[in-house]
Amino acid sequence: MFHLILTACIAVDSGDCRPILLPQGDGLTPQACLSQAERISRDWLADHPDLTGSGTECIENTDVGGLELHSIAPGVWLRQGQTAQIASDNRGRIANLSVIIGTDSVAIIDAGASRAEGQDLYAAIRHLTPKPVSHVILTHMHPDHVLGASVFAEAGASIVANEKLVQSLDMRGQGYLENMSRIVGAPEMIGTEITLPDMTIAQSDRISLGGRTLELAAVPTAHTDNDLIVRDDATNTLFTGDLVFRDLTPVVDGSLNGWLHWLEAPPAEVGLIVPGHGPVAQNWQEAVAKQSNLLLQLRDSVRHAIASGQSMSEAVPTIVSELQNVAEGWTDFDDTIARDATAAFKELEWE
Repeated sequence: MFHLILTACIAVDSGDCRPILLPQGDGLTPQACLSQAERISRDWLADHPDLTGSGTECIENTDVGGLELHSIAPGVWLRQGQTAQIASDNRGRIANLSVIIGTDSVAIIDAGASRAEGQDLYAAIRHLTPKPVSHVILTHMHPDHVLGASVFAEAGASIVANEKLVQSLDMRGQGYLENMSRIVGAPEMIGTEITLPDMTIAQSDRISLGGRTLELAAVPTAHTDNDLIVRDDATNTLFTGDLVFRDLTPVVDGSLNGWLHWLEAPPAEVGLIVPGHGPVAQNWQEAVAKQSNLLLQLRDSVRHAIASGQSMSEAVPTIVSELQNVAEGWTDFDDTIARDATAAFKELEWE
């Protein structure tokens, strides 16, 4: 397979350019790829007036860089992100991204932090199979999970998410784009845009890929207010998104109480558990015990601070200090726990 690659540059005279993979131009031969290259490139640039084109070419899939995917179960592949907060050196590529291949089509779970990461995931899938990507399932709204979705939408995939994600991305999406450009640099984010879902889940639903079915369930407010979990019935693998963090300090952006409630009532018996960050776990206890302990101690410390009459500005550094006994093994602990303590204080002071 050959991919149509457009060199797109920021329209202002910055000299910043990036290759853009246009999946509509995929062809089995260079000639097939080139046959509609001019029209496809022209139409894409018309939808992106902030960019200009600087030539196109057709490149064989084996020569296009792709993410490194590892098989974790039959037909299930994983790219494990770096266990760090978003930074320029990791290009924001910190989330776990999963690929599930059925007999008819492919689904991915989370799409990465930029169009560039989404393109690399798309190319990696094409290393594995020519089957169409029918669904992109977004586990929640955070930018490291959603900003790579546009390339798959252009390839014809349906974008699937919790119904509450739409409003959340409407409110936060532009801020995410601006912050990501500031942190990882504008060149990395060329072509990246907010892609809203065209299939939303209010409670639960099922998706067939042929030979396997994905069971999707919306979760009440926990890590965020728009979390979604996915279970692959063929391998009994559970994909939790950021409801489960391993190694990277968990971030409270929804409800601490709601998150703990979800952790205390595990889904039905499952096999492998794929977290939003960190390594795959073999069982529920391995997946959540350490995180549950941390979040419980966070809640206890926040409640104690509130009961003792501390203001939030007084309480946060105290809470960070008190939680040092559970800091081992968590990256970016102090900064993240300070933010978590602030969010939890705002929630729990009204109990």
